[in-house]
Amino acid sequence: MQGLRRYLREQQFNPGFAGLWLNPFYHARRALFRTLKQLAPQLDGRILDVGCGSKPYKDLFPTGDYVGLEIDTPENRANKRADYFYDGQVFPFPDQSFDAIVCNQVLEHVFTPDLFLEEIVRVLKPGGQLLLTVPFVWDEHEQPWDYARYTSFGLKSLLENNALDVAEQYKLNADIRVLFQLVNAYLYKVLWTRHPVVNLLACVAIMAPFNILGALLYRLLPANPDLYLDQVVLARKGV
Repeated sequence: MQGLRRYLREQQFNPGFAGLWLNPFYHARRALFRTLKQLAPQLDGRILDVGCGSKPYKDLFPTGDYVGLEIDTPENRANKRADYFYDGQVFPFPDQSFDAIVCNQVLEHVFTPDLFLEEIVRVLKPGGQLLLTVPFVWDEHEQPWDYARYTSFGLKSLLENNALDVAEQYKLNADIRVLFQLVNAYLYKVLWTRHPVVNLLACVAIMAPFNILGALLYRLLPANPDLYLDQVVLARKGV
């Protein structure tokens, strides 16, 4: 049973072939995992995961000391795998404590992004790197703490205005897959229940066909770099 749970969890964040049937967010999660895996070797040393959740990407950084940080709430203390908790404003670390920072799908939930990035820069060592992901075309989620979406130009300017130089920037699912993923995001909101078996049947019978169509058609239809699901940025603090 424990092995099955581990496999199902893996399909949620690193979906393979089975994820086509098991994961309503197959296209978004698959692209995020692949891009993070591609960039992860550039990060080493002591790494801070800001908004770490369940630390789904920790295994991509096996050589470093990997520290998880979450906002201090009863729910987060009960359900998240954080090593430290904070008040949502000041990170509980001295200046220049980390060689790199990972921040995955968190910035859209930050109401004061400049202050947040100021803390990231403060705890980064000179030359330290930030690996950041944010959604672009996506529904409101984790309401009411969903505050922003960033264009590629807006995100680059925000980082540069906070002493972070963008080294690499990627748009994910900038093709027909964005439409099929949005259909499944809609279906997830209207069909998901408290019953795992019902959810599994809904995913296999109703959502999986859209995952499969997206996986097939994006190879045949032209890309559109102006419409995409997520961004991934690798930025560096100045020396």
